[in-house]
Amino acid sequence: MAEIKKVVLRNGTVRWRTVVDAGRDENGKRIQLTITRDTKTEVKEEQARIVNQRASGSFVAPNKVTVAQLLDMWLAKKSRDLEESTVQGYKNALCHVYEYLGDLRIQELTEDQVDSMVSWLLVAARRRGGKPGTGIRPSTASGVLSRLKEALGWAVVRKLVHSNVAEYVQIPRKAWKEDRRNNKRPAPWNVLEVKDFLLGIRGDRIFAPLMLSLMGLRPAEVAGLRWADIDVDAGTLAIANTRTMIGNARVLEKDTKTEAGERVLPLPDPVRQALVAFKGLQEIEQMSLGAYYSASGYMFVDHLGQPLTTRYLREHAYSLMRRLELRQVRLYDARHSCLTFLAVNGVEDVVLAAWAGHVSASFTKRVYVHPSPDDLRAASDHLTVLLGFADEAAA
Repeated sequence: MAEIKKVVLRNGTVRWRTVVDAGRDENGKRIQLTITRDTKTEVKEEQARIVNQRASGSFVAPNKVTVAQLLDMWLAKKSRDLEESTVQGYKNALCHVYEYLGDLRIQELTEDQVDSMVSWLLVAARRRGGKPGTGIRPSTASGVLSRLKEALGWAVVRKLVHSNVAEYVQIPRKAWKEDRRNNKRPAPWNVLEVKDFLLGIRGDRIFAPLMLSLMGLRPAEVAGLRWADIDVDAGTLAIANTRTMIGNARVLEKDTKTEAGERVLPLPDPVRQALVAFKGLQEIEQMSLGAYYSASGYMFVDHLGQPLTTRYLREHAYSLMRRLELRQVRLYDARHSCLTFLAVNGVEDVVLAAWAGHVSASFTKRVYVHPSPDDLRAASDHLTVLLGFADEAAA
């Protein structure tokens, strides 16, 4: 070990100092730490601690990395593995962390500070007109916290910090309860509402794409379909491509979100017929416009052949709901309506998940299946048989 030297400060104070070899950094540069303590024994103890931790692989060298710098490094790493739209979502979530904790050094960050950030997220993180406003919803705050936890977990693996101080921080249950009470999410359409919508849009130009939404496709999957993916004769639909939007402004084309999302679905006959009619309409439009028509190969296009976006699909659906005086729900909720209908009508869990493009059947049922009071009536009818026995016995 290095020699421990006696150091006399200008004011006459005596201290003890040594230098410890702490290995090498990522660039191969030698790391040396200076240990200065009040007594020689304290220097020896700290020297021994560092040597032992190096031997066991648990040593973390002091650094000045801030939370903001860590997030920059972590996002750069994630950008190599994830889709651009996903990384953008991470950046949007972490902007709150940059604001509240960004200047703090990660080795000085505490659980209390992360907990304080969570309280701030729920009270004042959303800004209005450049000024502090209201809090963000618990579900959004949970996403922010999850990204920070993942980044700090990566810092532990990279030996930038000893532990993940955010690991046990949670969104308070009280906040979840208040959010459920104050922001009740509209229920997806029931069967009658779906039928009223279908009846009202039969003459609409994009009737067929809207039907695909009602059979459970994601908006990005509808926008990404090409006619080459549709086998009208066989009655099948291959989903392998999506066209989504970043910030409602820029189109991003990519493959399906997961491997399970890449699937082939049989077409219900009404959907197949609607697609045949839509293909015929596009052929007429192409013949009438000639060279002015853009033959892109996409199914979801305007009368000039230009591919339409998920934003157009969503906004057009909302305008139709208003015209038909139907309860306005998210277009994505049509997916919930479809999967709920299939589930309550006896479709097996594994088939339900495969139809949705999910890996986990339990996830499909937990998130997408919402039985209505009418759906529960079947259970009531069964219980009538059971509980009615008491009345028969009394008679």
